[in-house]
Amino acid sequence: MKIVLIGGTGLIGSKTAARLRSKGHEVLAVSPSTGVNTISGEGLTNALDGADVVVDLANSPSWEDKAVLDFFETSGRNLLAAEAKAGVKHHVALSIVGTERLPENGYFRAKLAQEKLIKASSIPYTIVHSTQFFEFLKGIADEATVGTVARLSPAAFQPIASDDVADAVADAALAKPQNATIEIAGPERGPMYEIVARYLKAANDPRTVEPDVHARYFGSELDDRSLVPGEGARIGRIGFEDWFRQSQRPT
Repeated sequence: MKIVLIGGTGLIGSKTAARLRSKGHEVLAVSPSTGVNTISGEGLTNALDGADVVVDLANSPSWEDKAVLDFFETSGRNLLAAEAKAGVKHHVALSIVGTERLPENGYFRAKLAQEKLIKASSIPYTIVHSTQFFEFLKGIADEATVGTVARLSPAAFQPIASDDVADAVADAALAKPQNATIEIAGPERGPMYEIVARYLKAANDPRTVEPDVHARYFGSELDDRSLVPGEGARIGRIGFEDWFRQSQRPT
């Protein structure tokens, strides 16, 4: 089976490609750096020729509200139109748990717009909603830091390792289209500020973390339902301690 990974050279794409290739599938991992651009349309027709499944892992180079919305709408339209012409049988997209619950977040609004395009297309699909990756804990701390203090929400948080995300995306690509959204999350749930504090301590980062119910997560105030999955979510196998230990190994 030929599987095309859009944005396939990034963190999740490279891991997903390795998993699919190990199962004997023909995998084409593409991105603008390989000459395939979903915004301009460059290289799309050739890349999708003979493709059975397309996995969309593309990400916007800018998180500014208008730029990110333009990216996901333009990329989504171009990609889905090219897939329809190529006869693609299954479209898989990676998105985020909580897209529909945080309208103040410009990135989430853009991902929700992408999801609406997918659902309105004629191509059978599976949308994978993931919680935040462990790999972005530092970025969350950085965005919340003033001076030496990071003020973060006490809302429930359930981050996941990128290896678990890649496992789930690869499995979705090989399964029948669900024409629905599935959710994935890490095995440990706790207040956001505690999990980020745990990361900073493990990384020997001297910053302190304080809980603040009004702290904003990239523009949004959170409650305990904002960023965690519902019942029936697929739960990853890698907890924080194992992920952090693996992340410190030389590559």
